[in-house]
Amino acid sequence: MKKNIIWLLFVSLTFIGCNNDDNDSPAEIPVVPGSAVFTKYVALGDSFAAGYSDGALFAKGQTNSYTNILSQQFVAAGGGAFTTPMMVDNVGGFSSGGVQIPKFPTRFIFDPKTSSPVNVPGVSGTAITAHLSGTFNNMGVPGAKSFHLIAPGYGNLAGVFTTPATANPYFARFSSSPTTSILADAMAQAPTFFSLFIGGNDVLGYATNGGVPTSQDPVLGDDITPAATFNFAYNTLITTLTANGAKGVVANLPYITSLPHFTTVPYNPLTAKLIGKNNEAVGVATIKALNTQLYGPLKLVLTKLGAGDRINLLSETGASPMLIKDESLENLTAGLIAEFTPLVGAQNAAFYGLVFGQTRQAKPTDLVLLTTRADIGTAPTATNSGIGIAPPAPLNAFGISYPLQDKHVLIPTEIDEIKKATDAYNTIISTAAEAKGLAFVDTKATLEKLSSGGIRFGTFVMTSSYAVGGAFSLDGIHPSPRGYGLIANIFIDAINKKYGSTLRPVDLASYPIQYPAVIQ
Repeated sequence: MKKNIIWLLFVSLTFIGCNNDDNDSPAEIPVVPGSAVFTKYVALGDSFAAGYSDGALFAKGQTNSYTNILSQQFVAAGGGAFTTPMMVDNVGGFSSGGVQIPKFPTRFIFDPKTSSPVNVPGVSGTAITAHLSGTFNNMGVPGAKSFHLIAPGYGNLAGVFTTPATANPYFARFSSSPTTSILADAMAQAPTFFSLFIGGNDVLGYATNGGVPTSQDPVLGDDITPAATFNFAYNTLITTLTANGAKGVVANLPYITSLPHFTTVPYNPLTAKLIGKNNEAVGVATIKALNTQLYGPLKLVLTKLGAGDRINLLSETGASPMLIKDESLENLTAGLIAEFTPLVGAQNAAFYGLVFGQTRQAKPTDLVLLTTRADIGTAPTATNSGIGIAPPAPLNAFGISYPLQDKHVLIPTEIDEIKKATDAYNTIISTAAEAKGLAFVDTKATLEKLSSGGIRFGTFVMTSSYAVGGAFSLDGIHPSPRGYGLIANIFIDAINKKYGSTLRPVDLASYPIQYPAVIQ
């Protein structure tokens, strides 16, 4: 019996030992390139590829670009050196003669006192006229649209200073010659692998300008690129990049409604506290006066004109929508003048008609720009009032007693224009990727997840919430360091899936959600 017990104990120990062996962690899968060749990686794109963040391009942001992160993960699979046209410091933007250029300001930092972004103090050490020698793998150029990547002279420094500008200072810093193009400089490096993430700026300038088209400025242009133009440019890029057998990865474009720049400021922020500038009693008194002197009479007259739904009285206890100009509305200027003249006189009636002919209160379907937040409640000037004069008090508070202008808000017709263009671009991108057998990244789906519940990793959840969600920087458009890490990971997933590589993702927890005022 004793023998049997000893034997059973031996068998049990043997079985436990075998189980322990079976439960050992599996051997780490070696990193292999699969059918891709990462020896010479070249990245083409816009500000996302460059590492733009917090409203500026600066050295640490470039280091944390998704393209630079990708290049680091490529090394284990045979990837070579990846060079970037580095900015001089972490101030951001450009200077000239030791003075910051207003068009290219310093980066944002978060001000906890005002809970809003402010520009970091200092002057960028990166002079706008400086030129770097050598070739660069990271060819991400902030402000670039699809057709800019194939445009000769886009890096001609002289064109940066013409009116209108014909060149981009970010590319002028490292272009191989005044007459070259981004695509030509990329091909001169004989890439074996490329990434292409382009098209955001083809609608973004229009969107951030509130749907006001004015120009195709190489940096801040704000017209929507026609789908035919995008199609020609994009397929030229893909055909050229793959001509010598290079493989690559491309990405589609998100809707602007996934970006906190367009979703952070509510359409209805007008409370007694806000109107009273933190004094609720003053706010209630102001609301009573506005309802009696402005909103009530406007509501009455507009109702007579068959448009009473444009305006309702302000709430004394809740939140009310802001006044906005909607250029898609029937212009009731003449009718307002006729109705108001007997009540307030011809001069005042003319003012009412001019200002409120296409005014309504904002709706949930409108998108108020992040940059508009600073204008709410401020007095319009002759420059930004839309009527050529500074309106008199008390009808001189943007959004409260004076309508926000076209540049402040995207209305549904403008949002629809942007969506249609984005859909057309995305069809072109996916079709080209399929035709050339390229890895395809669905950034649109990823950003939609961020804006509708978030993406979990480990014990963290990333969302698109402004400043605190972890995915976006303080400009509300470009990713945070952690956001760029997320983009790198979805690119890696697509590359592994398409080419059978085993590139490793990065640990998102190792990337911060904001840059500090002083970057070491």
